Parts: sequence; C-alpha cells; structure tokens
Amino acid sequence: MTDDQTIPLDKQAPNNQSQNNQRPINGLKSQKAVPNASTSNNSASQSAAAKPAPKTNSTPEPQIKKVDIAIAGVTYPIYCPVHEQEELHSAVSYINNYALDLKRDAPSLSQESLLVLCCLNLYEKIHAHQRSDEDRVQGDKQSEALLNKIMKDAHSIL
Repeated sequence: MTDDQTIPLDKQAPNNQSQNNQRPINGLKSQKAVPNASTSNNSASQSAAAKPAPKTNSTPEPQIKKVDIAIAGVTYPIYCPVHEQEELHSAVSYINNYALDLKRDAPSLSQESLLVLCCLNLYEKIHAHQRSDEDRVQGDKQSEALLNKIMKDAHSIL
C-alpha cells in the first residue's frame, strides 16, 4: 500500500506527476511514494543505481526471430533463437510427417486430438529409447564385470 494518503493533496500532485513519468524498466509501478525532499537528497544514489543497468544489458541476448511452422496443415507462429532455426525446422519436419501419418490412420481426429496423440506417441518413443539406453548401459556393466572375472581367473591360473 502507498503512503499517498498521509501526504496533503497539494503536495501529492507534483510528486505523483514525477512518479508517473519515472516508471521502472520492468513496467511495474513503484509500491511506495517517494517524497520530493528525499528525491533530491538521493540523486547521487539514483545515478549510481542507474549505472548498473547497462551492465545487465551488456551481455549479448540471442536474436529471436518469428518463424511460421506448419504441422498437419495448420500454421503456428513460433519465436525461436536464430541459431536454433535449423534444428526447429528439422523437428517440425519430423513431427509434421508423424502427425500426417497419424491423420491418415484416423482422418476424423481434430487438430487438437491429433497433436495430443502425436505428443503421447512421441513420448512413448523417447521413453522406449531411454529404456534401451539404460538396458545397454546395464549390459555393458555386466559384460565388463564378466570380462574382469575371466581375466582374474586367467591370471590366477597362470
């Protein structure tokens, strides 16, 4: 809550006008009114507070580009970092082909149902791939343990 109610109206008007012109960068209004006297006393601290802002902006931000993608005949606008566009197009191609295959099998599905089914099927594929990777790692560990045992037995015989 603001302290505007405790300041007489004739003193609020100039202060409120300056506050409306000085909105924070993030677009939110400040939560507490600042009296005119403290504004003039804090001008050095305000200029110091203004200096760190360029430091946060000095880091290069990735360039974002709007890309229209089409999946199963419907176009969607996507905002994508420029350096990821090629990967996005590859993903769109795979998903579009997958969705079109599903649509051939079930032509009466709505676009929303088609995309939900597509997501569920692709998740199942990803999960199966992860399980096979885990199984492969487990098999490698077992093979290594067996090989170590054979080598240990061979050394004990020699």
